[in-house]
Amino acid sequence: MDKFYRRALAGICALISLFSLSGIAQSSNYTFKINDQLDERIYAIDRLTFYEDESNELELNDILSSPISDKLKINSDFSKNNFSTEYTYWVKVAIQKTPQSNKQWLLEFYDQTIDQITAYIPSEAGYKELKLGDKVAFGDRIFPHKNFQIPVENETSGVDTYYFKIKSSQKADVRIAFRSFNRFIYYALNEYFLYGIFYGMVLIISLYNGLIYLAIKEVKYLYYVFYLLSVGIFAACVDGIAFQYLWPNYPEWNQPISGLSGYLIVLFALLFSTHFLNLRRRFPSMHRCFQLILVAKTILFAAGIAFFPALLEIQIYDILPFFLILFSSIYVWVKGYSVARLFVIAYGILFLGVALKTMVHAAIIPHSTFLYYSLHIAFLMEMLLLTLALGDRVKILKDNRDRAMLRSLRQAEANANLKEKVNRELEQRVDERTQELAKKNQLLLAYNQQILEKDEEIKRINSILDKDIWKLKSQIKENLQARITNKRMSYEDFNKIFPDSSACLRYLEQVKWENSFSCKACEHSKFSKRSKIFHRRCSRCGHIESATAGTIFHGIRLPIEKAFYLSYTVIAEHEKLTLEELSQLLDLRINAISSFRVKVKLQLEMKGIHQPDWVDIVLERSHELN
Repeated sequence: MDKFYRRALAGICALISLFSLSGIAQSSNYTFKINDQLDERIYAIDRLTFYEDESNELELNDILSSPISDKLKINSDFSKNNFSTEYTYWVKVAIQKTPQSNKQWLLEFYDQTIDQITAYIPSEAGYKELKLGDKVAFGDRIFPHKNFQIPVENETSGVDTYYFKIKSSQKADVRIAFRSFNRFIYYALNEYFLYGIFYGMVLIISLYNGLIYLAIKEVKYLYYVFYLLSVGIFAACVDGIAFQYLWPNYPEWNQPISGLSGYLIVLFALLFSTHFLNLRRRFPSMHRCFQLILVAKTILFAAGIAFFPALLEIQIYDILPFFLILFSSIYVWVKGYSVARLFVIAYGILFLGVALKTMVHAAIIPHSTFLYYSLHIAFLMEMLLLTLALGDRVKILKDNRDRAMLRSLRQAEANANLKEKVNRELEQRVDERTQELAKKNQLLLAYNQQILEKDEEIKRINSILDKDIWKLKSQIKENLQARITNKRMSYEDFNKIFPDSSACLRYLEQVKWENSFSCKACEHSKFSKRSKIFHRRCSRCGHIESATAGTIFHGIRLPIEKAFYLSYTVIAEHEKLTLEELSQLLDLRINAISSFRVKVKLQLEMKGIHQPDWVDIVLERSHELN
């Protein structure tokens, strides 16, 4: 306890000394006096001597000249929010050396996002120049540290004046620390140790959730892994760790990768939240709003890459996606989705951290160590809570599943009892029904025997009828052939036999293919009937043949029933009809009648038939005739 009081007393004395020295520094243009009792002093730009160069053309000699050097003053009203990315800032730091000091000293700039810092260090020959900033390769730094340090020479007595030319594309937090090497090493080791814990936890949690994704294949875990990695890269860009370890020789990558990681954080945060909260079903309007935000953020990111690099930096509107995520999580939680309870707390903390970091970056609120690391703390707590939320979600879903299974088991048990009862009733009814069926089966057997006897009688009668029908068909066919062969049939009688084209084609089909079928292309005897009637298709080559093919009626333009009668008039022996009479009778032109009759006679002459029958005219058309 005494040790604690001694340390507290020493700290109070150190603070009193610091304030007293600060007052001395204010009265003497902030001249840092080397004092071994004060290991560290930190001053923001409002307590430093500086000049705002609006022309961006001044050099060190201009600053050392009387007209300009008099303009280097302290402006206590100046803050980071007043920093203009269009101007160059010259900062003057005076150090009163103490050669008796047992420590080594340095000057350090905290803001590692400053693009260009040109340090003019006093020496015996004047001033030597040292280039610093995130636009300079990391290997050119004196100290391999994420911040920018300049060692202070303390070999001789007197006052050394350091000048710093600062230019940045984003609002810079010009804050200079004057500290001893011992304090710097202590602070740097502890800071890197905490960074190691932070980034190690990011990797471990990412690996853990990646393994869960490989096990259960739920895409929300994959989005969460990408979200964590994006957070890690973005934090490393903000801290300068990424530049130090990942691309130390490519300073031009700092801004694009920082913007890309910030864009990916928003992208995967929205995708993860959408799937975790199931917004498509539980909050459709917010789901559509998330999609619009993604489109807008993508457009801004593309514009920042292509045209406006300032859009890649943290902006005040970056708070909006996280606010909407927090709002939607609260909404679905209130609506009864208990899985979202830890999610609400996680994004509540993250929203607070993002809001504080954004306001510090925009200089809306003053800088402090806690606020500077507020985003890291918020991200760390959010990662832990979201991991617990994912596990809590699995637990809740498991409990819901167990309750559902218990209900299912109870329902299954009730169903089994009901089924058993129904089965007993069914068995009883089946027995009763079986006895009834056995009685009816006896009746059916008797009836079946009677049916069989009747069936035999019907078969016998059918055989007699088939024989009579066959005789009748033969007689009809013979009578038809006799009537046609009888060359004294009138047009009215002929028209009763062949009243239309279907009767004619059916007759041709019977006469032509009554005995057998022979393909005109390959002489194959197997055929199949097509969907179009009076046609047959060869089963081998696929050749299709109509009933008129190979007859005098193939390809004629006359109605086939009238062509039939004209063919008949060629062999008819009753009173001959003139062409005019045939024309009136058949309603055909005389030329058409004459041409067709000549065609028939030519076929008979070419066959050498002088006393033709009807079949001679119908079949075997000569191949030479067209």
